[in-house]
Amino acid sequence: MPELVVTALLAPSRLTLKLLRAFMWSLVFAAALVAAAVYGCIAFTHVLCRPRRGCCGRPRSTPPACLSDPTLGEHCFLTLKSSGLRLHYVSAGHGNGPLMLFLHGFPENWFSWRYQLWEFQSRFHVVAVDLRGYGSSDAPQDVDCYTMDLLMTDIQDVILGLGYSKCILVAHDWGALLAWNFSIYYPSLVERMLPWLPEKLLSMSDFQILKTTLTHRKRGIPHLTPNELEAFLYDFSQPGGLTGPLNYYRNLFRNFPLEPQELATPTLLLWGAKDTYFDQGLVGAISSRFVPGRLEAHILPGMGHWIPQSNPREMHEYMWAFLRDLLD
Repeated sequence: MPELVVTALLAPSRLTLKLLRAFMWSLVFAAALVAAAVYGCIAFTHVLCRPRRGCCGRPRSTPPACLSDPTLGEHCFLTLKSSGLRLHYVSAGHGNGPLMLFLHGFPENWFSWRYQLWEFQSRFHVVAVDLRGYGSSDAPQDVDCYTMDLLMTDIQDVILGLGYSKCILVAHDWGALLAWNFSIYYPSLVERMLPWLPEKLLSMSDFQILKTTLTHRKRGIPHLTPNELEAFLYDFSQPGGLTGPLNYYRNLFRNFPLEPQELATPTLLLWGAKDTYFDQGLVGAISSRFVPGRLEAHILPGMGHWIPQSNPREMHEYMWAFLRDLLD
């Protein structure tokens, strides 16, 4: 068939796809502008209500004492083989068993896993990392340094660099859930939208939006002490401390497959019934589409988003039961 004829036959389909793409982008940018307006109003309200805090975050010069608690483990650095970046991690229980690697979410750091470091160091080598861009780990400023491929390579390099060929991976928040939930979106989506604004809004009035997120009566971490709150704010208050973490979200829509990818590893999923950040219906979707026959899921009544910190005892019970075969 002549090329001109083929081009003519495909023209309507190509035009339809272009129109659909333009429509979707218009929706995305409209949603982004609405979100920017809402959070901008919130941030400026905090400034007006607390004018002495100013429009920027107050840099913390001294880390809170809880970050150097020796019972949590030893602070170490690992140079990654693939990228050459140095990642900070806290390690305890070396030689006590398999590697248990903890990956935090936002707005968190290695300290989010303090209860689990205490609990599992007697039977495992427990390691909680500051992911690239967070805390004392290297924080490249370029958005392209936070693609999903590079982040996955980081995890592989950590496991191999610690001298292991596999690990028990424990993760919270955005990583897997957001990847599954938003995998059908267009690539490079957030990278193109208002690149400097999130850092500014989150830091205004001495990081009040982050403070509210972490300490909110219903949506925050229950019983979070002022010292523990500072353990999270300390790293974000350093120069460029918010850029690396936010670059995770700017790269969220890159290089994700459009088709569901099944996981071959047995998986334990603990979901707070009162989680206000993720819809409970995702549990069924994850079970049927991503981990069929290999998922042990529990919806925990009365619990919210921050299970590792708000309900560590219940979480540990499920984890010990799930790992019983490995330990036996």
